[in-house]
Amino acid sequence: MFGARGPRRWTAPLIALTGGSALARWLMRLCGWKIDFHGLPGRQGVVMVYPHTSNWDFPIGVFTKWSLGMQLRFWAKDSLFTLPIVGHWMRGIGGVAVNRRAATGMVGQTVEQIRQARARDEWYWLVVAPEGTRGYVDSWKSGAYQVAVQSGVPVALASFDYPTKTVMFSDFVEVSGDVDLDFALFAEVLKGRQGKYQDQAGAIRLRR
Repeated sequence: MFGARGPRRWTAPLIALTGGSALARWLMRLCGWKIDFHGLPGRQGVVMVYPHTSNWDFPIGVFTKWSLGMQLRFWAKDSLFTLPIVGHWMRGIGGVAVNRRAATGMVGQTVEQIRQARARDEWYWLVVAPEGTRGYVDSWKSGAYQVAVQSGVPVALASFDYPTKTVMFSDFVEVSGDVDLDFALFAEVLKGRQGKYQDQAGAIRLRR
């Protein structure tokens, strides 16, 4: 996947998903939202959600997940999973326990989990808001990008586009590992996407 050719948008056939919640789809339509989604490029990958400017992004994302019947995962502190009720709930909604004290860190642990999922031919899509906050930041955190690079999986560039009330989940990128080239393509793909509070949308560049 990596090499001198640089990053590129995904053009190969997508894997269609079946199932999902009819109730969730009905509620999305009732609220005026639609989903631009045609399938996934593989069983493992990283979803980068941009821009993230509102608390409303979370429930819209959850209903999108239920509508499509996807099992999305997200990072959470391992200490949360030691609590009987909270831990069970966190696992149920896709939480992935990470030990931030471990030598490999969140990235290394997640890369290994993805490799294990690939060996078992299991689904593993990690969803991250790389800005890390709803407020304005001048760069993205590097964790999700590094997971994609080190595990060799595609990146989905997803958005909640509030002016059109569309969940944009149809753009996939094969990253190259060249930060400047990859993020130039990210910026090209995400150009024009508007969150609820667009003045809070962060700059599309990697925190170094």
